[in-house]
Amino acid sequence: MAAVLGTLSVNFLMFLRFFYPRALFEPKVKFRIGYPSDFGFGVDTKFQNQYRIWVVRNTEGIFVISAICTHLGCTPDWKPSENKFKCPCHGSGYDPEGVNFEGPAPRPMDRAHVELDPEGQIVVDLSHVYRWPKGEPSQFNEPGAIIRG
Repeated sequence: MAAVLGTLSVNFLMFLRFFYPRALFEPKVKFRIGYPSDFGFGVDTKFQNQYRIWVVRNTEGIFVISAICTHLGCTPDWKPSENKFKCPCHGSGYDPEGVNFEGPAPRPMDRAHVELDPEGQIVVDLSHVYRWPKGEPSQFNEPGAIIRG
């Protein structure tokens, strides 16, 4: 009798669990990262774990690189001593602007849309990315791919 009641109760709990599905909570695709003055020259990795991005400031301006390898989607590491991004999965290498120069990666890493809000903070929109497909013109100079200055 105990085995029958145990089986029925477990089945009833499984039936109730069906009405409470598991939900994945993904990070926001549009968020603020701070003011342009918060970022010095070079690669800033403080948002790598939270949003999977790197903020890069160079002589052209500020842009955001999506930290996803274009080969198979691993997260490359920033190697400051070598001044490059290096993918631990298959060895793809990218320069500080996210352009591939070694390994199996077929194209440069994507850049996220960036703009300044009315308060002057940088807003990143990961739902709109700029790519440089192999054999095609770069989208990296389009408005929104970089904040000039």
